[in-house]
Amino acid sequence: MVIEEKPSPAPPPPAPAAELAPLLDAYERLQGLQEEKAQLEVRVRKGEERRRAMVHIMDDLNRVNRKLADQRKAMLHILADYEKDRSRLARQTERLDNSRRALLHILQDSHSSNLRLENSRKAMIHIMGDLSETTAEMERREKELREKQEQLVQAGKLATLGELTTGVAHELNNPLNNIGLFLGNAIDLIELHVEDQERILRELRNAMRQVRKATEMITHLRTFGRAAPVSREPVAINQVIERSLSLMHEQLRLRQIEIELDLAPEDPVVIGNAIQFEQVCVNLLTNARDALAETARKVITITSRVEGETVRLTFRDTGCGIAEGLEQRIFDPFFTTKEVGKGTGLGLSITYGIIKEHQGTISVARRPEQGAAFLIQLPLGAREDVAAEEIVL
Repeated sequence: MVIEEKPSPAPPPPAPAAELAPLLDAYERLQGLQEEKAQLEVRVRKGEERRRAMVHIMDDLNRVNRKLADQRKAMLHILADYEKDRSRLARQTERLDNSRRALLHILQDSHSSNLRLENSRKAMIHIMGDLSETTAEMERREKELREKQEQLVQAGKLATLGELTTGVAHELNNPLNNIGLFLGNAIDLIELHVEDQERILRELRNAMRQVRKATEMITHLRTFGRAAPVSREPVAINQVIERSLSLMHEQLRLRQIEIELDLAPEDPVVIGNAIQFEQVCVNLLTNARDALAETARKVITITSRVEGETVRLTFRDTGCGIAEGLEQRIFDPFFTTKEVGKGTGLGLSITYGIIKEHQGTISVARRPEQGAAFLIQLPLGAREDVAAEEIVL
């Protein structure tokens, strides 16, 4: 604001003293007003300067506030990234811990399997040549399990084989005892000079039948234990179930577990690998066996049906069932609800992988208070006139 200063008025001409007194007072008041005006103008200029300074200060404060807001947003982003990294690190730490515990399970199971094999050695002295190859194969595959994740299927099967050998050893006692009995009878007849050659031949033929029975059992065990070929061929699914039950028969019998079979009369055929399908059945039977350990009624029901272009297999047990929320996690690798040393957490994961590889599906129903039920669906294959033994081997 600019105020124009007016020129001071010219002094009045001389007058008498009486007349000059009022004029002098007026002149003094005018000078006082001019001084007040000058002071007001100074205050106005200072106020204007303060206002401009205040405006600059407000602008600076606004810029500072915007910078602080930007810095706060950046800090929030940094904190969010830090939280994500921390959560990711926590998950990785948990996975590593789970893997470590799973490796402990595997090592303990391997040690238990070796102990069982050592205890069985005395009872299997006459078949040690065949079982030594199976034992070497199992140890080699177990070592590869710790080194290569992609060989989980074979390693899990060999871990199961360690349990099966004890049961098979008990089953081999019967044919071995019968062989000794028949050969003893033949030797007695020869030493007594009995001339009934037909009777002697009958005893020897009976002994040979028992030898073939024992050989079939050992061959089946070796077939199950070796690495499955990658080829695909027609597989009669009912025969796979029956062969799996023959491997598990002694374990189920000793635990007083009853098996109920309701198989399709047409024996449906699927395209795949018979050894891997047999491993699936053994894994599910082993899982059901462990689930029935603390139950009074011990029954496993196996059914097979053909529905359209699909083969449906169901494995049911009368155990305690699956805990709520674990229907999907039970198929995760190394996940197990068993105590340390009683499970690797690989069986159901391997089963899931084999079924997926054969373009099938597997699911589980909780069935509270009625046990668990595993449902497998596989695409139906074209039946060919292939002998059962050729399909297996």
